[in-house]
Amino acid sequence: MAAFWQQRGRRQENGGLGSVIDGLGSVFDVLLANARLVLGVSGAAVLAIATLAVKRLIDRATSPRDEGDPKAEQKSLEESWQDLALIKTTPKPPKKQRREDLSEPLLSPARPLVPGEAPDPRGCSAPLGAPQVKSSPLRCLTLQEKLLSHSSQLAVPEIQVSLVPQLARSICTQLQNFLRSKCPELPFGRLFLSGALLDGLEVLAADHIHLMLPVVLDAGLWSLISGEDTVVRNPQYWMIKRIDLGYFPRGCSPWDRFIVGRYLSSSVLNETLHKLLVASINWPAIGGLLGCAIHPVVASRELKLEVKHDQVELSITLFPVVEMEDKVLLAVPPEGLVENLWLESFYRVEVSRLKKLDAGDSGARQLCLRILNGVCRSQPSLHKLCGSPVTNVILHLSDTASDWAEESLADRFQQVLEELVASLEKGVLPSYFNPKINLFSGLLEEEIDEMGFVLYRAISEPEVLLK
Repeated sequence: MAAFWQQRGRRQENGGLGSVIDGLGSVFDVLLANARLVLGVSGAAVLAIATLAVKRLIDRATSPRDEGDPKAEQKSLEESWQDLALIKTTPKPPKKQRREDLSEPLLSPARPLVPGEAPDPRGCSAPLGAPQVKSSPLRCLTLQEKLLSHSSQLAVPEIQVSLVPQLARSICTQLQNFLRSKCPELPFGRLFLSGALLDGLEVLAADHIHLMLPVVLDAGLWSLISGEDTVVRNPQYWMIKRIDLGYFPRGCSPWDRFIVGRYLSSSVLNETLHKLLVASINWPAIGGLLGCAIHPVVASRELKLEVKHDQVELSITLFPVVEMEDKVLLAVPPEGLVENLWLESFYRVEVSRLKKLDAGDSGARQLCLRILNGVCRSQPSLHKLCGSPVTNVILHLSDTASDWAEESLADRFQQVLEELVASLEKGVLPSYFNPKINLFSGLLEEEIDEMGFVLYRAISEPEVLLK
């Protein structure tokens, strides 16, 4: 009893530490008594080991030091480090099993070795206490890898690739038969399809295609005048003039009915065809025959048909086209009072040039164009860059950058962005086949600023365009 009070007095001299320790001991006893019910067997074992270590530290801290033993302090420190090691190496309770873990295969128990048998290196496990090797995190993809991955997401669904041209050709045949029966005096050529889908450059969805209607002219009765030499001063347009009226008066050409001021009017021709498309053709009957619904767009300035099929929705735009003197002219007059202008199209030669360059050096120009077209289609502010502007930048860049292998796709993609930004800053993008033509001449200043801002930000982080 005297020893008890002596020990209690020492604890009281330590500022009441004994009473605190007694209280902690009672708490530990209660926890251990109920740990199995609350935490389970494994949890109770973990708590018991940790509690034992903490008790050892407390008892050693409050027990009287043997002043006669010079190694007592060193021994106490060693025992304390052992107790801390005991706490650190305490096994963690197993995680609660998740539902998705139930499908994972369980590890088979190790088979005991037969005397003289070499251990199977595939079944060897790391020794206890050995540091576990953590799995390396997923590496960051480079821009090259992101571009190649993104290009695979741009593919047009196979059903559209096969169905859209077939459906468009069927409509083309019906329209051709109607024009021949309704307007036999007009020498229209054979209708044909055109567009990025047929050239393998379409991305995301095949939702539009062009239908070209050749207007066959007698070269002895018509001649071309560049728009640069007229009051419009625009080299992108041409005028088709009726000549030799003294020897071949009006009526000698079946197209004289569309003349306005001695020039073949693209607007008058479009208006005539628009009336035929809207009012004269029985599209419900044709649509029923082809298994789709066809509706001409009445309010559009263009000659456009909307086609709805069970598996695809398609927009078909009809373009009267004149081919003279190695030029392809479309009946697409600019907005305004001038109605005799024909727009020169370079689409055919642009695509032909791209394919020829890629065939010569196994280049990735068409792949780069598809990716950029996909970016422009998915970004509303970049819609007007899709197609010809991007194509011309790639053609210009091909004259200076010789390495267009697929391994250099990221570098070329970055260069195209830089060239587009530089052109937008100046507001000028020369046509590859006619440098006098500025492909940005039809853009508003606000549109140029918005596109320039989006692409300027993308130069430092091109990946943002691929999201």
